[in-house]
Amino acid sequence: MLTVGSPVRLDPKLARLNQALGGAGRLLVAYSGGVDSAFLAWAAHQAIGEQMLAVIADSPSLARTHLEDALAFAHENGIPVAVIETRELDNPDYARNDAMRCFHCKDELFTVMEQYRSAHGFDAIAYGVNTDDQGDFRPGQQAARQHHILAPLLDAGLGKAEIRELARQAGLRVWDKPASACLSSRIEYGRPVTPEALLVVEQGEDALRALGFRQFRVRHHGEIVRIEISREELPRAMTVAMAREFTSIFRKLGFKFVTLDLEGFRSGSMNSLLPADELNRRRA
Repeated sequence: MLTVGSPVRLDPKLARLNQALGGAGRLLVAYSGGVDSAFLAWAAHQAIGEQMLAVIADSPSLARTHLEDALAFAHENGIPVAVIETRELDNPDYARNDAMRCFHCKDELFTVMEQYRSAHGFDAIAYGVNTDDQGDFRPGQQAARQHHILAPLLDAGLGKAEIRELARQAGLRVWDKPASACLSSRIEYGRPVTPEALLVVEQGEDALRALGFRQFRVRHHGEIVRIEISREELPRAMTVAMAREFTSIFRKLGFKFVTLDLEGFRSGSMNSLLPADELNRRRA
């Protein structure tokens, strides 16, 4: 059973999480290495031991650094883990990169996981959606509902800050890991997702990481790259010397114009480019 010495206010939520995990049978956990899925995988392992398996979907949209770190975290904590291949880029509906791209990504993920579940005798699949995810534009949740994927963190009433706090109390090193998302989310809507574009984004983000930045995004707008860096780190980015570094890095990657977004990092900022009626229709 999961116990992490939580504050009293979280005890009922932990009890609900334990109950959900304990009653799920043999469980596959969709695992990306982010805080939410990492905590869910750890909690499931605490609750049901070897009756669970964390499953990582590997494709060109997953950065190699994220794959390596996700595998390392699982091994450090004795969590059983498997890597499966997904082929979302083969789907024209995904590759055309409209507002429903995330739906097609999750549809592919859960289709492949369902095949794995059936072939290996598991009872259910869970993923790390939580209460804070309900207020954003996330078509992937529609795919999860259609595939009848369990949402233990959401059902327990846990939000992102609470998950981070529980992970911190449990001594999980990912508790303060910066939020992330698949590389495809960096490419502006309407621009096709290709392996080449994903590689450029990945190489650009690897270069920013090597410069010592912690929370950032490389946004691909064709000939223009828009670099988002957390507001706390913006002063370091807004120097003549760093401008030269950025220009050198991203021109070598093929961009003609290199820009730094003065608003700083915002999760899901590409969604601001979608028309309001599109967002409202897709949320419905």
